[in-house]
Amino acid sequence: MNGHLLWVFAIGPVLLAEALLARYEVLAYGAGWRAPTTELPEGVPYARGAAADRPPEAYLVYLDGIGKRRVRDTRDGGQLVRALLAGAPELRVLGQVQPYSPLADPLSDRPVWAWLRRRVGLLLFLHNVMQVFVAADHRYRPLYNRAVGSQIADQLRLAGYRPDSGIPVVLLSYSGGAQVATGAVDALHARLRCPLLLITLGGFHNGANDLAHATQLHQLTSAYDRIERVGTWIFPQRWRLFRGSGWNRARRAGKITVHRLDPATHLGPHSYISPESRLPDGRTHLDHTAATVIAVIRAGHDAPVATDRP
Repeated sequence: MNGHLLWVFAIGPVLLAEALLARYEVLAYGAGWRAPTTELPEGVPYARGAAADRPPEAYLVYLDGIGKRRVRDTRDGGQLVRALLAGAPELRVLGQVQPYSPLADPLSDRPVWAWLRRRVGLLLFLHNVMQVFVAADHRYRPLYNRAVGSQIADQLRLAGYRPDSGIPVVLLSYSGGAQVATGAVDALHARLRCPLLLITLGGFHNGANDLAHATQLHQLTSAYDRIERVGTWIFPQRWRLFRGSGWNRARRAGKITVHRLDPATHLGPHSYISPESRLPDGRTHLDHTAATVIAVIRAGHDAPVATDRP
């Protein structure tokens, strides 16, 4: 028996266990067995950017892709958030939300996962992939949406947001974070009653969540993004045939605007957040993405950047 086959037999039971346990957090939340965590580690601010003693132009919550496993980390080491803070100092930015944990429990802080990370790091990503599909599953989706929506609302209030203030809240989501962002809309509307703008970057989501309480959704995408394209194929609610889905209702209402970031890819050295890959005009993909996000936020509903209607 070769080494690859032995690896499959060894890891198979672990993957099966993870598939069964992926639902635990959302069920524990629904049953009230555990309360979500709201405190952050020492030295981690609830938000960065505009000073807390004066209202910012908007609060931006960054919901990272499946690589998110602790409060501090992001897929690109925080480069996108830093670029947004440098280009738009009027924003107050939160990056600590745990989109793949209804209990707001960072994956890397759990003893078992810390041990696995040193030995089978791939499982950390597979855990979050499975959480995306739990969030998309119609049996668990309402609970998951309420849990993470409440987590975002709590973090916003701790960062200084006041309900009914009229200050916009922007949910910027990468990859699977879009499933969480679209699901958090109703909870944020109910708890904060805020103008809510969604920006998806290579968004991977099932299109089932209701976007009626979002003012607009800006879809940042690329013809070279295969992972986002897979999401539009595998989830029927993203197909135009399913006219009653939340995505298609929002499309007909004119709430979805597409922004092309070609030739960026979803992952790798040419990704949306690459600080090395450059466009013909000399800008990096990271510069292009950050500038597009800032332009969308500043322009509001009438963004004067190049767009295509879906």
